[in-house]
Amino acid sequence: MELPSEFIIKFKQLLTAESERFFDTYNLPKKSGLRLNPLKISKAEWENLSPFELEPVSFVPTGYYYQPEKVQPGKHPYHPAGLYYIQEPSAMFVAEQLAVNSGDRVLDLCAAPGGKTTQLAGMMHQRGLLVANEINTKRAKALSENIERLGIANALVTNETPERLAGRFQGYFDKILVDAPCSGEGMFRKDEDAIRYWSQDHVIACAKQQQNILDCAYKMLKTEGTIVYSTCTFSPEENEQTIEAFLSRYTDMELLPIEKPKGIQDGRPEWSITKNEELSKTARLWPHMLQGEGHFVAKMKKTGEAEPSSVTNADSHLGKSHLKDFRQFSNEMIQHHLFENFFLFNQQLYSLPEGCPNFQGLRVLRAGLHLGELKKNRFEPNHALALFLKDGEVNQTFNLSTKDDQWIHYLKGETFTTGADRGWILITIDGFPLGWGKEAKGILKNFYPKGLRIFSI
Repeated sequence: MELPSEFIIKFKQLLTAESERFFDTYNLPKKSGLRLNPLKISKAEWENLSPFELEPVSFVPTGYYYQPEKVQPGKHPYHPAGLYYIQEPSAMFVAEQLAVNSGDRVLDLCAAPGGKTTQLAGMMHQRGLLVANEINTKRAKALSENIERLGIANALVTNETPERLAGRFQGYFDKILVDAPCSGEGMFRKDEDAIRYWSQDHVIACAKQQQNILDCAYKMLKTEGTIVYSTCTFSPEENEQTIEAFLSRYTDMELLPIEKPKGIQDGRPEWSITKNEELSKTARLWPHMLQGEGHFVAKMKKTGEAEPSSVTNADSHLGKSHLKDFRQFSNEMIQHHLFENFFLFNQQLYSLPEGCPNFQGLRVLRAGLHLGELKKNRFEPNHALALFLKDGEVNQTFNLSTKDDQWIHYLKGETFTTGADRGWILITIDGFPLGWGKEAKGILKNFYPKGLRIFSI
């Protein structure tokens, strides 16, 4: 791998004797991992079911390494069923540090493609509010698709600038994750573009942008609230020095210690401007110290008084007539779930997260759980509803098995002959939902979304 000469000089000076081991990692294959989705499967269930050869990630309880030359989890039907998320292993460490709970108001400010968002959601157990924001529209759509695939119901996906969100949500969130845009030095082994775009000027520009994003996060944080800041880069300007400058601007922000399992290192106070020893509380994940591409993490708490939030909750104002067809579908199909706090937009029906804020005027791609579409005298369920439900919660299912290739035909959008006439059917793979079908006159019509269908396997 041909690294930028300026990068080599910089890190030889920073790491001195350690630099040789660091640079040697760039001649090794990148590390690949997957993280279980606890909204769908427990670790014990997975270890009985897993079709892959995996090795546990020591610092994340739901994480596993895999070798891409041996297994391809992205091509297995458990992937579209949302049983796991394919994620770089060291990135899995970050969301764990925010320590979210059910009922929290959580913001993932720079959320695409969704690895850390979906990890936070797994810890929230469908309770509370998770706002997942991404400024880039194309990346925000990918974020929304991953939230859907993992069956997450309590997320609001926004496509906004941090500044606009800060203007709306002052003093609102309990916990905020800032996985900041960065120069991507930890991406070099997996993304050649990161090498091509790297320069010291780019590092400085990223550091300036990171300060602006952190300023917005501070405004949105409640008293006693927590910010976790992370990057996938190694440069001190974007890590220790960014945190150092942030703490100097906001003296009511306290740097908290991070527990560091074996292989995870302290931050480097000697790389800061003021040589502040407190910065050793931050964490560095280096590719020559553990199996991963690398990350930096800092955790901070607001001790001062935040401006009181003036945010009001969303109010859907939907009457019984709007919900008649959905209620009929729900009564026939779903055994336990009683959805509340409905929202209707262009005949698309959503179930909003509990305590969902009024989002009028914001660009929202996903408002909680997308239930389906209200058509003339009928309700058509959305793919998101299928992936939210569980096998035992639905009256009518059609189970496919990984022991044969029928699932391939379903993911290709093909129909099945069943000889029955039951209406809407939840299609499952080994008992895990994959999508909808509709049975009429012995034929099971395929409702797997056209944009997700496969052409080969």
